[in-house]
Amino acid sequence: MSILNMILAQVSPADTMIQQAADTIQQVIDSAAQVVTDSAAAIAAATAPVAAEPVVKELSVWDLTMAGGWLMIPLALLAVVSIYIFFERLFAINRANRQDNTFMDRIKEYIHRGEVDQALKLCQDTNTPYSRMIEKGVTRIGRPMNDVLVAIENVGNMEVAKLEKGFNWLATTAAGAPMIGFLGTVTGMVQAFFQLASAGNNSNVTILASGIYQALVTTVAGLIVGIIALFAYNYLTSRVNKVMNKLEGKTMEFMDLLNEPAK
Repeated sequence: MSILNMILAQVSPADTMIQQAADTIQQVIDSAAQVVTDSAAAIAAATAPVAAEPVVKELSVWDLTMAGGWLMIPLALLAVVSIYIFFERLFAINRANRQDNTFMDRIKEYIHRGEVDQALKLCQDTNTPYSRMIEKGVTRIGRPMNDVLVAIENVGNMEVAKLEKGFNWLATTAAGAPMIGFLGTVTGMVQAFFQLASAGNNSNVTILASGIYQALVTTVAGLIVGIIALFAYNYLTSRVNKVMNKLEGKTMEFMDLLNEPAK
């Protein structure tokens, strides 16, 4: 028997009860400590900061415009002027394309009756490109047919030139805007690589990526302006060609009128 057992064997029953009470109290204290520990861990887990999710930044049109630099200013001016010319010319062509179906019949009637003044007055009141052409032809009645035709064609050429006013600007914008955008891209790339080289050991992909992104904005803007101007130019040109066809038809109709024998 060990010394510890010998000592315990000599302990009185009262001492045994005290020891049991002490053990019970110790178990209660240990349980309470465990509960406190578990509660603290739960609170820490609940209040721990949640890892922030990456925020995806959305680019607005204004942000892209500002990122393009000073070359966005001439591109914006080209876009505004091109849009103005498109709508202004479109309205002018629509006015020129108006047609009076009874116009040539009345001109024919006046000329057959010898009322040249009435024919001229009708042309002036109608105020369209083809009426101004016919007016010039009426004033040349009695001259050789070739002279009458040349006079009418000259007026027709001037009328078409009036309708095509501003077309050169649209054509220049269609070709020049993408070039300006490309210029902005080249200069932006130069600046991006310069900043990358200047950063030295602190250089990173972010510096190069931000510079390239800003440089490409001008190319996008230049292409958009150029495409708009190109489509506007081609559309207006097709409308003018339709007006020219009508003017040629009126010219031929008037020349046939002069060749008809008087009734």
